[in-house]
Amino acid sequence: MSDHATSTATLTPRSGRREWLGLAVLVLPTLLLALDMTVLHLAAPRLSADLEPSSAELLWILDIYGFMVAGFLITMGTLGDRIGRRRLLLIGACAFGLASFAAAFANSALMLIFTRALLGIAGATLMPSTLALIRNLFHVEHERTLAITIWMTGFIVGSAIGPLVGGVMLELFWWGSVFLLAVPVMVLLLLVGPWLLPESRDSNAGKLDMASALLCISAVLLLIFAIKDGARDGINALAVVSLIAALVTGALFVRRQRRLAEPMFDLTLFNKPSFSVSVAAMMLCILTLSGSWLMIFQFLQGVSGLSALHAGLVMVPAALLQTAASLLVPRFSRWLAPTKLISGGLVLAAGGLALMLLIHADSNLALMVAASVLLGVGIMPMMILGTDLVIGSAPPEKTGAAAATSETATELGMAMGIAVIGSVGATLYRSSMEQQLSGVLDSHQLAVASDTIGGAMGVLSHLPQAQLQQVHAAVNSSFTLALHANALIGVVIMLGAALLVALCLRQVRSVGGGH
Repeated sequence: MSDHATSTATLTPRSGRREWLGLAVLVLPTLLLALDMTVLHLAAPRLSADLEPSSAELLWILDIYGFMVAGFLITMGTLGDRIGRRRLLLIGACAFGLASFAAAFANSALMLIFTRALLGIAGATLMPSTLALIRNLFHVEHERTLAITIWMTGFIVGSAIGPLVGGVMLELFWWGSVFLLAVPVMVLLLLVGPWLLPESRDSNAGKLDMASALLCISAVLLLIFAIKDGARDGINALAVVSLIAALVTGALFVRRQRRLAEPMFDLTLFNKPSFSVSVAAMMLCILTLSGSWLMIFQFLQGVSGLSALHAGLVMVPAALLQTAASLLVPRFSRWLAPTKLISGGLVLAAGGLALMLLIHADSNLALMVAASVLLGVGIMPMMILGTDLVIGSAPPEKTGAAAATSETATELGMAMGIAVIGSVGATLYRSSMEQQLSGVLDSHQLAVASDTIGGAMGVLSHLPQAQLQQVHAAVNSSFTLALHANALIGVVIMLGAALLVALCLRQVRSVGGGH
């Protein structure tokens, strides 16, 4: 090691008990946000019976949270750089707790949509603030990698226990109780946050440019809406107009940032391959992952015939091994360059998707578990080291914006995964069902059964015994075809992401983005 490197390492303060306790506080909202994404889908039947929303209102209840989170992330990340990340986190925690309480006692569909929108805006303050504060708490490279690993593990655990916690809450209480989980967590954050978390901000930042903020929010919201509307209703005029408006608004945002002396978002961050390639690769991976999980859970319930709780339990081994793998990533990152570790993990994830090509309706569940384990474990180096590369390659004063960009890429990846991969699967499923059951079912039954596998299960429950076996076989073969097609698309995307990382980040020698 050179004298300069030795001097730098000596001067870099190591983290103590206060920093690690601060990390524990920052993991809480992350775990909660991940849990919040899954519990509402379980509560949907109960709240539908109570509030009686229309189908359009129910979709907005489910979608509006993700819309607002994605739309406000970059603006909130940049705002945190200006006013202070701890201050923004505490303001967001207060707003999230109040909105959660209001959502729990919503007495109409419109009130629940409004409170869910407020939850999304508040949620957009939490994720980039937590990541930016981790960058400020942990200055030693391997300690920061471990801290981000623990932060990411909180997200994984929240996603894994969501169906189980939601199932227990709904068994014991009313549907609104799932929102009250947030209140004690946010109260704890407000109590201990000011004591454990240091304030950090960009001391040279100017005022927030409202025109840039509005352009940024509008561009992301329009893009997410276009993707989701196109996925739900197919290519239509509204989706196309929204997409064009998103592209125009995004171009105006970029143009404004290049002309401003003090831009809201520093586009020069994308000049670093460790930043831009990591963001792109993470978006591709989440795109594949979200599309795959959607198909896996539908397959387990619709084809394998498991209940929602049983399907969640089948995925527990994958979640546990994924958590264990995430904790090993920092150790392996000391021995292997991040490029090799990330690329190798993505090849392993592609292997998991390839294993799904062997799954059929009568396959042993162990095959699905094995495929899910390979996919979940293989993705972890990308999610942990990719996030670390994004945060580590940005100057300390720009970590809020960098973290927000990473989270926005994740949100876009999730939306595009469900839209693009989900749409391909839905099209193949519909085509196969119409081919096999034309003349077997009447036009209304065929339309319902061909739309979703849930609709098919409803039709099956009302069929006479003579038709039951034929229709059930068609459902199984059609959805298996859709699963295989989505898995094949996923293999191509995962291998493409692995190649992108291997070629474009081969000079990166450390997770801090150094060479």
